[in-house]
Amino acid sequence: MTVVTVNYNAGAILTEAAKAALGSTAPVRMVVADNASRDGSLARLRAEFAGDPRLRVVESGRNLGFACGNNRALAWADGEYILLLNPDCVVGPQTIERVLAEMERHPEAGMAGCLIRNPDGSEQAGARRAVPTPWRAVVRTLGLHRWFPDDPRFDDFVLTRQPLPTRTVEVEAISGAFMFIRRRALDQVGLLDEGYFLHCEDLDLCMRFRESGWKILFLPHAEAVHVKGACGLDRPVRVAWHKHRGMVRFYNKFFRRKYSPLLFWAVVAGVWLRFCVDVGVVLLRPRRARG
Repeated sequence: MTVVTVNYNAGAILTEAAKAALGSTAPVRMVVADNASRDGSLARLRAEFAGDPRLRVVESGRNLGFACGNNRALAWADGEYILLLNPDCVVGPQTIERVLAEMERHPEAGMAGCLIRNPDGSEQAGARRAVPTPWRAVVRTLGLHRWFPDDPRFDDFVLTRQPLPTRTVEVEAISGAFMFIRRRALDQVGLLDEGYFLHCEDLDLCMRFRESGWKILFLPHAEAVHVKGACGLDRPVRVAWHKHRGMVRFYNKFFRRKYSPLLFWAVVAGVWLRFCVDVGVVLLRPRRARG
């Protein structure tokens, strides 16, 4: 199987993530697609794995984005399974082996995710989630999930408030930081949508897998640590732009015809309002620091 990673200025953690993946109890190859990094992360990686045939680096010459970078690297991937792994996501020694074994037991599953933890050990919100439909976005924004915790009509799409399952379960979506994919399913469904530059392409892929009849699994007994955001710490406004633009594309693609125009466009307006708030927080932060 092949681990595919897209790097853009991830720093030293790229090498740490590669060492963890290639040091797994399951034999793997790794393809790193580099989007014109300028921080020395690629040179550090090459120095660590000089002459190691298990690692291939594909350089794009420019920042192609997450989806396009993955798609370019996938051309070099082989094996029945592919793991899309963020450059700042460090897997446990047995994580890949455990997920692979579970996929073998569930031929109806097209992809699987593991328990992703934050550096402090807490569960990361995107590891297991429901699809953030426009209605669920309204529920979360208005806090209705807190007012009606036992009413399924007001369920939140963030599942970390629910108890961690004790066994493998089916979920609607997993995190793009760790997506263990059956190659046959990907060939049927298609590659990542390059209309997304950064963020939401993982949700898009999960939607298309489920629409094509493939199940998505979440394994609580396989773990990884995701530092989250290592590739975008120096460009928070640009990252926020692509995140909110991606969400609008996601809503347009899958839900525009399923919701009333009033609700749909209200949600889209809410997305851009949230973008303005997030950018305002980013721009005000230096002033507070100086003060």
